[in-house]
Amino acid sequence: MNDMLTQVMAFSSALSVFVLAFLQLVKATVSLPKNFVPIIGLAIGIALGWSTHIFTDLHLVPRLWAGAIAGLSSTGLFELVKNNPGKTK
Repeated sequence: MNDMLTQVMAFSSALSVFVLAFLQLVKATVSLPKNFVPIIGLAIGIALGWSTHIFTDLHLVPRLWAGAIAGLSSTGLFELVKNNPGKTK
């Protein structure tokens, strides 16, 4: 069980970069309210997790979980970098 969780977390870490790129592409092309961005990120993450069956030997459900984790974390990652809380004013 721990091996499966490790694989899901590693896969979601790798997938979050691609989810972030697709999310930024969607935000640049379509005007979205800010409160829909995490939902769109979640949907993109799940879609990418579903479509990556050629690149991994994970079953469908762990791939979907990894995609969901990647989708939600990519939204927070972008906000963290954009707002840069360590920056002094």
